[in-house]
Amino acid sequence: MKKVKKILIGTHNQGKYKEISQLLPKEIKKVSPINLKIKSPKETGKSFLANSKLKANYFFRKSNIPSLSDDSGLCIECLNGKPGIYSARWANKYGSFQKAMVKILSLVEKKNRNKSRKNFRAKFVCCLTFKISSKKIISVTGEARGKISSKIIGKKGFGYDPIFMPNKFKVTYAQMNKKKKIMIDHRYLAFKKLKKKLIACKFFIF
Repeated sequence: MKKVKKILIGTHNQGKYKEISQLLPKEIKKVSPINLKIKSPKETGKSFLANSKLKANYFFRKSNIPSLSDDSGLCIECLNGKPGIYSARWANKYGSFQKAMVKILSLVEKKNRNKSRKNFRAKFVCCLTFKISSKKIISVTGEARGKISSKIIGKKGFGYDPIFMPNKFKVTYAQMNKKKKIMIDHRYLAFKKLKKKLIACKFFIF
């Protein structure tokens, strides 16, 4: 069984970095590409999986450290899955996540206007890719289903957390206790799958 002692968490998003760090064992040394002065690659993939693999390969190549990368986003059913893989880019396009959320709520309201059967269904998707060595790479996907809230609610979390209510809950991600949110969200669901695959292929980080 091979032991992994150090992992580069391939993201410049501090919210993602903290969440992924908290999922990893305490004894694993976590490395940020910011500290190594490695810039983010251009996300040219057409899917969460493609972008996740692209980033993991890139950060491994730049650092020669086992690299764990995430590509995730919010997919809204009545908006044909948007913003999807462009979730972060929508924030840049509209000036901030706050402004992007205002735009999303406006689009969702418009789509549902005058409809007897309203559709607020949405899901958060996370694809994790772990580039362990030059020959070994593992990818998994986790999905958290729920709905878009009627307004921006909550101060916790990051990104689109204030407008997403997971199924079986009456609060948004941004209203939840951080530890509770981390243990039910799309990133955690993906991470559980990754853990199983790592154990199966005898790479030990847990």
